[in-house]
Amino acid sequence: MKNSQINPKERQLEFSNEMEEHVLLLHNDDINTFDFVIDSLVEVCEHDSEQAEQCAYITHYKGKCDVKVGSYDYLKPMRNSLISRGLSVTIE
Repeated sequence: MKNSQINPKERQLEFSNEMEEHVLLLHNDDINTFDFVIDSLVEVCEHDSEQAEQCAYITHYKGKCDVKVGSYDYLKPMRNSLISRGLSVTIE
């Protein structure tokens, strides 16, 4: 086998990772204001103001909220941008 060829099992794993859906989770904190969180979700995740407000309240009362679903590569820049704004977010 040539080095440039990919084992079929490896190719399948790469494909399934690309297609796998992940969730961008916003976690509650006692630092950021509702308005700041709402504005961040609108700007970074392209939520409308109502959706962003609902996510902020769910996060406040439940401790976390799914704010976006997609591939890891799609969510990673959003996560990084929200983190740079001081929000607590993870990808699961």
